[in-house]
Amino acid sequence: MTDSSIDALNKKLDRLIEAVGRLAPPPVPETDLGEADCFVWQADPGYLEPVRKVNRVDIGLIRGVDRVRDILVDNTERFAAGFAANNVLLWGARGMGKSSLVKAVHAEINARAKSDLPLKLIEIHREDIDTLPKLMGLLKAAPFRVILFCDDLSFDHDDTSYKSLKAALEGGVEGRPANVIFYATSNRRHLLPRDMIDNERSTAINPSEAVEEKVSLSDRFGLWLGFHKCSQDEYLEMINGYVSHHGLDIDPEQLRAEALEWATTRGSRSGRVAWQFTQDLAGRLGKPLKD
Repeated sequence: MTDSSIDALNKKLDRLIEAVGRLAPPPVPETDLGEADCFVWQADPGYLEPVRKVNRVDIGLIRGVDRVRDILVDNTERFAAGFAANNVLLWGARGMGKSSLVKAVHAEINARAKSDLPLKLIEIHREDIDTLPKLMGLLKAAPFRVILFCDDLSFDHDDTSYKSLKAALEGGVEGRPANVIFYATSNRRHLLPRDMIDNERSTAINPSEAVEEKVSLSDRFGLWLGFHKCSQDEYLEMINGYVSHHGLDIDPEQLRAEALEWATTRGSRSGRVAWQFTQDLAGRLGKPLKD
């Protein structure tokens, strides 16, 4: 083969290698858990994206849930210290601060501990639950203790990914890594639609076993923390806390009247409604809200 033929062949090979390289997926970024305290799991291609600025409120501003707050703080504090703790399901009324409480407790525990190995919070999206075993595999050798958090977790008809969650939490061969705990919020106590459980009961050969299979998912959570609709006094307490924290100057009687009218217009009272009123009030007063 002549030199010119070899050169031509090499050029073709270079172009072929370049073309194949363009078809190959980009390399998965390596995750340094020391880079941040909060991350979001990106299931495809499979890496942890650091969150520099976390959307959360101070734990002192979450009102009307004192008992569940204290239970969650205690469970999280024990886990962060290396002791036994439970997976937690925060379930119940919408807008009452379930996800806000998880993020606030995480920040509070790290502020108290001031450890060289701070507690990490990693959010996994509901649609990525079937990749939970893969994520746990990545985390089990990490030097940090990790809260895996899934917001608004529930399962619909014909959705079998709940089986991945069951196995990852307790039932698999490896089980849950000792440095990982799972917190989830949901509007459903049993995570599955009531009619889905009822259908299993009516069509199964052994109805009690079929229902147990479905309900046993929530049994993987050692703590069930219920959130219920707030009273008028609790709603006003939330608003007073926000107004004081953000330095909004308004007559107390006017504040009360406007807050109640806002709740009536919305047709509900909750922490979310209280925050939305506060945002509206701050805008009308021309006052910026604190970060």
